[in-house]
Amino acid sequence: MFLKQIKTDGLAHFSYIIGDGSLAAVIDPRRDIEVYLETARANGVRIAHIFETHRNEDLVSGACALAEITGAKVYHGPNAADDITYAETVKEGFSVDLGALKLEVMETPGHTDDSISIAIYDTAYPDGAAGVFTGDALFVGDVGRTDFYPDRPEEVAGKLYDSLQKLVSLGDQTILYPAHGAGSACGAGMADREFSTIGHERKNNPRLKISSREAFIEAKVNEHHYQPPYFKLMEQLNLSGAPACTAPAPLKVLPLGELRKAQPDHMLDVRPITSHLGGHVAASQALPVSMITAFGGWFLGRDDKIGLIAESVGEAEAAARHLCRIGFDNIVGAALAPVGMAAGGEKLASIPLVDTEEVAARLKAGDADWALLDVRSIEEFEGGHIPGSKHLYAGDVMAGCDGPDLPARTTVMCGSGARATLAASALKRCGHTGVDVFMGSYQAWTADGRETESGGG
Repeated sequence: MFLKQIKTDGLAHFSYIIGDGSLAAVIDPRRDIEVYLETARANGVRIAHIFETHRNEDLVSGACALAEITGAKVYHGPNAADDITYAETVKEGFSVDLGALKLEVMETPGHTDDSISIAIYDTAYPDGAAGVFTGDALFVGDVGRTDFYPDRPEEVAGKLYDSLQKLVSLGDQTILYPAHGAGSACGAGMADREFSTIGHERKNNPRLKISSREAFIEAKVNEHHYQPPYFKLMEQLNLSGAPACTAPAPLKVLPLGELRKAQPDHMLDVRPITSHLGGHVAASQALPVSMITAFGGWFLGRDDKIGLIAESVGEAEAAARHLCRIGFDNIVGAALAPVGMAAGGEKLASIPLVDTEEVAARLKAGDADWALLDVRSIEEFEGGHIPGSKHLYAGDVMAGCDGPDLPARTTVMCGSGARATLAASALKRCGHTGVDVFMGSYQAWTADGRETESGGG
């Protein structure tokens, strides 16, 4: 008997493989599926069952690809948005056996209409559930977002409340196995911890401590979540099924000039933030590997041709893997920097940096031709910001060149400078020339003990 959690960095996604005897099941597989095949081989089991706990908005499911290789059946909950061509619909009480283990479906709608959870029972110990795969219904420290049905906000929030009561009824001993952890776009308050129990969450999870259904609904309706445009692409791909990105074609490593000839729609600089700030190809977009899944979906299109600028082949391959997980496969090549840029005689651009003293001086001067743009989330901004700063979320800055309306000179800031660099790069890509970055940003400002304010600003 074994259970393995597979964590996908960037997406903060958790998938699982569980087995006993000769059989195993996979819960919420990602698109690069080799980890499940390797785990099954290592444990001497056959993957016979694949469960999807809900429609995925933030990544491409690997269920279809894994089923094609293993012959496993794929199970999905009722009330999906459309026909899921590769899956069988299962309802409350459906179960499969894996040796002494029994996996039983619970319908837990609210995050999405088709959400299910899968309770784990050890038939050798019949006193209650040993664990539960909760998908995006219940997390460690938070619960699922309910904003995907804007015409039915109260109804879906109420459904989630009812689903959570059902999960709590499994008993305090039940180990919690959610589909996401801290840093995911699927919840804002998740604890930075990958394990918990129903009992611990019942006592400590702020949303589970709301005893009134009406109060829970009000709290959920008043939450704010961002929805990157690529979420719609994920919905489409996860209805028809996508091929695996287990072994993508070898990346073409090209001189920069040759990469330009391929006419990519986007040139992504996947090097660290500091490298981009110091020198980059004009019109390239800063998007470090670690931030691809959080921000790539704000401006990339499904059929866009993508060129990569990386410091090594390994870095470019890691970027390609992250892009594949969120549905962007059309990578035409990669150029290595600084070697590729130098060899091509490339004239480099840079983004100037400013410090706390300079920002304070500019604010004091009150120049109407200058703005301080804070690109953190609205919750961060309302929790505390620099007086006189304007707010626009980094994803919205990156989403298009038809905005924002900014003065000739703009200083971009965030929490520390990373998201600010992405946003400043996007502004430069869209033709804004007078852009610089407040390095250290809000952390540096508060470390100096300077004035801040809360609320909408």
